Amino acid sequence: MEAGWAGKRLAPWLKTFRMTTYEITIDGKALHLELERVENRWRCLLDGSETAVDPALIQPDVLSLLIGGVSYEVKREVVAGDLHLWICGRRYAVEVRDPRSLRSRKRGVADEKSAKQLTAPMPGKIVRVLVKEGAEVQAGQGVIVVEAMKMQNELKSPKSGIVQKLLVAEGAAVNAGDVLLVVE
Repeated sequence: MEAGWAGKRLAPWLKTFRMTTYEITIDGKALHLELERVENRWRCLLDGSETAVDPALIQPDVLSLLIGGVSYEVKREVVAGDLHLWICGRRYAVEVRDPRSLRSRKRGVADEKSAKQLTAPMPGKIVRVLVKEGAEVQAGQGVIVVEAMKMQNELKSPKSGIVQKLLVAEGAAVNAGDVLLVVE
């Protein structure tokens, strides 16, 4: 009898812990994401807008998302500690922070003050440099275009600030992980 009473009293309280909340930044745009597992799907609230998402891990670092009857392939890439997602052939710089995590709160303050490096995600050739050394840039702003495997990819500034060092020029060949520029 006592367990039934406790279960009824605790159920609403425990339900609140199934919802996971994240603060994410995609190409410089801050978003609030809430995820809740409901049966075999995820209920997703992105800045208050709700949708059902049916995810499937199809390979390591490759996720298939079914959203509104449309399938999206999302590839995760981590280069020099920076997270990027490839969706429909486009690369997005992504930061994910769990507000409950002390580590993410400390890192967020340090990241705003420290210099950030933009590195080449793969071997290729610099096609265009869109900024000059000393230029002010916004987080997510296109700064360099790299051609790899006959595709051009616009790389974006990892943070808002001033371009302190520009380490490449148009026509230069780069390897994966090479530092292209530094923003402070």
